[in-house]
Amino acid sequence: MPLIISAVLLAGVLAFAVVRPRGLPEAVAAVPAAALAIAVGLVSWDDALGEFRELGPTVGFLAAVLVLAHLAAEHGVFRYAGTVAARLSGGHPPRLLVAVFVAAALTTAFLSLDATVVLLTPVVLATAARAGARPRPHAFAAAHLANSASLLLPVSNLTNLLAFAASGLSFLGFTALMALPWIAVIVVEFLVFRAYFAGDLRATEEPVEATGNGPAPRYALVVLAVTLAGFAAVHPLGIHPAWVAVAGAVLLAVPRRVPVGVLIREANPAFCAFVLALGVVVLAVQQHGLERLIHAIVPDHADLPGLVAVAFLAALLANLLNNLPATLVLLPVVEARPGLLLAMLIGVNVGPNLTYVGSLATLLWRRILHTYDAAPDARDFLRLGLLTVPPALVAGVLALWLGLRLSPA
Repeated sequence: MPLIISAVLLAGVLAFAVVRPRGLPEAVAAVPAAALAIAVGLVSWDDALGEFRELGPTVGFLAAVLVLAHLAAEHGVFRYAGTVAARLSGGHPPRLLVAVFVAAALTTAFLSLDATVVLLTPVVLATAARAGARPRPHAFAAAHLANSASLLLPVSNLTNLLAFAASGLSFLGFTALMALPWIAVIVVEFLVFRAYFAGDLRATEEPVEATGNGPAPRYALVVLAVTLAGFAAVHPLGIHPAWVAVAGAVLLAVPRRVPVGVLIREANPAFCAFVLALGVVVLAVQQHGLERLIHAIVPDHADLPGLVAVAFLAALLANLLNNLPATLVLLPVVEARPGLLLAMLIGVNVGPNLTYVGSLATLLWRRILHTYDAAPDARDFLRLGLLTVPPALVAGVLALWLGLRLSPA
């Protein structure tokens, strides 16, 4: 019975997060569900507080990066990226797709997948219109790369941060092991996109006149570069990267005199509360049976078959539970074996490209396209996911296996 109640609570929280009735934040369902789990004894107060302490620094980093990405947009970083992409494409849709892939991959890796979905997607739509290209391939590229291109750095995705904290790897060690999978997954995605959207990439439309071109936002670009370097530099000192993100946000906020209220709003406290509450609800499911089941089916060895099995299992759970709960469920089982832990990350980061419910970022991307009157077709998303996810998982795991064999550790 405790497992059934815990599973019902989790299903209700995730269903609310997918539907978001009346636009209410995800925390509206998650916080009461977590409180109920504690009140009825599914999770003890001590365990809940332990979960909050474990997730707290990661959630703090999430809030800081959301603010950092918003301020980068205010400085014109994303508009400038769109201008460069349009210039490099020369009105040629296939070249524009290359430029969008590069911009989305770098934005996701350095500023997190939320920046790609929320801030870069509108720029991609405007850039496609400016170049006279059909928006569909480029809009889908933003969604796919927001997930799959988040493999590179510990700071690229909330799932990475959770895994990185448990991995025992250094910032540069994590990045070195995930660089080959990152490249392999992006290459597979691009090859499939070129074939799947061949018709769209051959067609052209009437270009929209460009407006708002300006010089490169040099100050903001320098701050972002220094912030990224700071993420790697402070880890050996035992300083959490959240403080580096806060420093970068302050440096971007001061010249524009951004009100404190705006900074708090952009930190999205409601979503941060959702993550903390979700951790408690997932913990209830884990403690009442799911963790034992996962222990029974996860391989013991980080050989190639084991890595493939964990990646595909993680992808499956991401599409059943959403990638954040999937990470929380799998992490206690694989954290002692770095190879399996990194294979799990490939699964929970690439797998969400299969369905809308795989990640909250994809759901947000869908809502953004609706607001721009460019609503995606669910069948189109599923077909593209079926073509990209399995080969991308295989390519990513093979690259990880090679990297682990070449690693001096």
